[in-house]
Amino acid sequence: MHRNSVLKGVLLVGIGATSYGMLATFVKMAYGEGFTTAEVTVSQFVYGIVGMLIINALQKIKKGNDVIKPSPKNILQLMLAGTSLGLTSVFYYLTIKYIPVSIAIILLMQTVWMGVLFEMFLEKKRPSIQKIISVITVLTGTALATDLIENSAQLNWSGIFWGLLSAASFTTTMITANKVALGISSTQRSLHMLIGGTIIVFIYTFVTQTTPFNYDVFIKWGILLALFGTIIPPLLFNIGFPFTGIGLGSIVSALELPVSVLMAYFILNEKVNAIQWFGIALIILAIMIMNIDYKRFRKL
Repeated sequence: MHRNSVLKGVLLVGIGATSYGMLATFVKMAYGEGFTTAEVTVSQFVYGIVGMLIINALQKIKKGNDVIKPSPKNILQLMLAGTSLGLTSVFYYLTIKYIPVSIAIILLMQTVWMGVLFEMFLEKKRPSIQKIISVITVLTGTALATDLIENSAQLNWSGIFWGLLSAASFTTTMITANKVALGISSTQRSLHMLIGGTIIVFIYTFVTQTTPFNYDVFIKWGILLALFGTIIPPLLFNIGFPFTGIGLGSIVSALELPVSVLMAYFILNEKVNAIQWFGIALIILAIMIMNIDYKRFRKL
């Protein structure tokens, strides 16, 4: 029974990670049709909120009074935490605008070492040898996966800048999401974080959208982006992670990286050489090193 639960969790987390991995290619295709970063993000977040409202309503019907209502303080905390979610989408989609998807996803994966850095400064914790090895591995993998030596003159440094900002913002999202309003359901937490993220996206749109907003994006791309970016992955992660545990779940969620690169390779015809694939493998290895419980293995 336990084994079946773990397999169920692995399957759910794997599908969620695969969904995230497809997202960047869809955004790149939307750019190809002339839609702006603001239009793409607004359509995704608006449909995301609609989807989460429906899911929360269904949960309320099913559980009735058993659903714990968030306090005004909880809602405010989640909305503030959600601002980094909105910034992550804006920064990541700007990254995709300037550089290939296969490199953008690698920059987003810099959350591995950024998370260690945040933990060191915020919690005054010295990183373990295990985490130091992971950081060295992911940085080596990044240099290879972006083909830094060969492409240094060709890489768009605006894209690199936005990519690193997206990783920093995503790291902030992960840290705050695991510490804020844990007493209420994951669907309610997701909804209020999405509202906070949407406020950021609307502010970004107001500041940057210089042409009339093209509402066709809601018909052509909005639902697809919301499903693969803001509805399916969080739900499946929230259901699957309790079965897998954080360590195994984090390893399985690394599927996002190869899926994103493969989508870019086959659909967008982006070139990925053998050295880059080796770098991608190193980044996945770093995530595994970071999350494997070696003490548990010693007891077996």
